[in-house]
Amino acid sequence: MNIVLLEPEIPLNTGNIGRTCVATNTKLHLIKPLGFSVTDKYIKRAGLDYWKNVDVSYYENYEEFISVNGDKNIFMATTKALNTYTDVKYDNDCFIMFGKESAGIPEKILMNNKEKCIRIPMLDGCRSLNLSNSAAIVLYEALRQNNFNGLLKKGQLHRHSWNE
Repeated sequence: MNIVLLEPEIPLNTGNIGRTCVATNTKLHLIKPLGFSVTDKYIKRAGLDYWKNVDVSYYENYEEFISVNGDKNIFMATTKALNTYTDVKYDNDCFIMFGKESAGIPEKILMNNKEKCIRIPMLDGCRSLNLSNSAAIVLYEALRQNNFNGLLKKGQLHRHSWNE
């Protein structure tokens, strides 16, 4: 799986998403300009000690990202989509793109990818959900559809056993 952040602005969101990517063996793609430095203490704080393990690629702009990945299955998360995130079928190596926190993915890009736009349902009057929460919601649906691809490690208690 692949998560793409188009011009992210808030380091805490990107750090949280990076941590989720490490926990799910998902590659992170960051499209510049970024609203922060990846050495920023806030991104490291949100990503905890996971940030050093994030598999991340950087792109100078959207055009460079498309020139490298344009032949891939790219879904675009937006509050304006006709399809919900559960209406589509995710393949194991798809890309899920999210726009910057203040404006989302530009409408020109969305219009060129109408069938690949997805949304998370919410009540009228709510502008959007937090970026890192949205990324986790959609990513876990994509992982679920692909049987969690090796992520079904059983939980272990610290002081007890589930066999007690």
